[in-house]
Amino acid sequence: MENLKNCTLCPRNCKIDRTLSTGFCGAGENVKIARAALHHWEEPCISGKTGSGTVFFSSCNLKCVYCQNFEISQQHFGKEITINRLAEIFLELESQGAHNINLVTPTPYVPQICEAIDLVRKKIKIPFVYNSSGYESVMTLRLLKDYIDIYLVDIKYKSPHLSKKYSAAKDYFEIAISALCEMLRQTGAPVFSGSGIMTRGTIVRHLVLPSCRQDSLDILSYLAENFGTDQFLLSIMSQYTPNENLSSFPEINRILTTFEYESVTSFALDLGFTSALVQSRQSANKKYTPPFDLSGV
Repeated sequence: MENLKNCTLCPRNCKIDRTLSTGFCGAGENVKIARAALHHWEEPCISGKTGSGTVFFSSCNLKCVYCQNFEISQQHFGKEITINRLAEIFLELESQGAHNINLVTPTPYVPQICEAIDLVRKKIKIPFVYNSSGYESVMTLRLLKDYIDIYLVDIKYKSPHLSKKYSAAKDYFEIAISALCEMLRQTGAPVFSGSGIMTRGTIVRHLVLPSCRQDSLDILSYLAENFGTDQFLLSIMSQYTPNENLSSFPEINRILTTFEYESVTSFALDLGFTSALVQSRQSANKKYTPPFDLSGV
């Protein structure tokens, strides 16, 4: 594929020839995935009763130091598959009862994903979900028009100091907001089935980080002021679970306090996000991280 030979799919703009080498994300020419299975721990309107058909792609263009999926995002665990096999996986997940096909950290593989969707477009009846860190190129997102029904996107930081420190991306917020604008342009406001399953729209996720409460409040203020409270569904997550790589970051090497999380969720309600999704404090548990065991690959 031509756009892999001078790769600018993400804002890193490595311009690496991925048929010969890898760039910042670590992805090469072929699709690589670590798991393809029903997942029951996404937002209720995504997981529903039977689960979301998640495809966990290996490698990531953001590389947060606290990533719960460190094994696949930065250690690149997974198995290379063909585009035809990826298309088959989509159909297999639908046959298992998935409410949707949930593409997790798909950014490095957008051209291959589009080709796989083209192969099954006339057969598959469920929505496609683009599950993203938010660090996205608008030009790449435009390639996804008519392919993606739901964007499930993080807005992780407002502070460039925090985004540089934890994700090596000083420009994260401005990039993520531009990406969000394009996502909303493509999907419009959320649409749900009669059973409450999202069929189209955008969900904005925010993971509250330890010691970063003020940044969370700043993000919510910006979103409310610039987008209103009804253009997307807000999901405020408390599931932060420290990994084994945080000895150099003691301020985030712990779980959230109840005060940190509840002060953020209360602030969201005060801003008018009355439909915001919140998590139980019990979600901060490694048991909710799926095993990357090549299931379904």
